Amino acid sequence: MPLAVAAVTGTIVFLVVRETYSSLVLLPWTAIPTLALLALGELITAVQVRRRIRGEPGTEPIEPLSAARLLAFAKASVLLGALACGGFTGFAAALLEWLHSPHARADALIAGGTALSGLLLVLAAVFLEYACRVPPDSNENNQVSG
Repeated sequence: MPLAVAAVTGTIVFLVVRETYSSLVLLPWTAIPTLALLALGELITAVQVRRRIRGEPGTEPIEPLSAARLLAFAKASVLLGALACGGFTGFAAALLEWLHSPHARADALIAGGTALSGLLLVLAAVFLEYACRVPPDSNENNQVSG
């Protein structure tokens, strides 16, 4: 799903930017640290949630509702990251033939950095989704049916 979202978004943005780039304003660089910090926060949260769900020493059990909310947040973050990654990759790809211009080169670098931050967000959000899974009970696997 995230790959399809990124591909469709990237294609649409590529086509739009190719036709309208001369009328667009400079891209803001602020999306790069914003998405990267969100990815870092989700990564840290995923590690803590995974420890709590597995019941590691020194942790309190996580409330089921909290885990469900974190899972919903992770799913939304996967979609946001896929949109950002695909859209900004399409933006950067549309500028490849205009890299001789300093304005286009700066936009391409910002778009590439934002796409990379979006990819990091997707990876961190997928890990948070994984961390919210309850591990199978080892007692259920070892039972012998009679």
